[in-house]
Amino acid sequence: MAIVVEIDVLLAQRKMSVGDFAEAIGLSPANVSVLKNGRAKAVRFSTLDAICRVLDCQPGDVLRWVPDADEPGA
Repeated sequence: MAIVVEIDVLLAQRKMSVGDFAEAIGLSPANVSVLKNGRAKAVRFSTLDAICRVLDCQPGDVLRWVPDADEPGA
């Protein structure tokens, strides 16, 4: 199972820098990088709420599930 974080796509669509985004949601740019590169182990609902508020999107726009290649139906 892989959860894909689409923050980089959403930022590009909105022409928003990582630094501006990080400041707007109250995270450091380093923590935003960990999240957008898929290295985060968890996301607080308050952080997801801030992401959706700043990017004017739904949680499903931020996170996407992709099955592993060896899973049935993949």
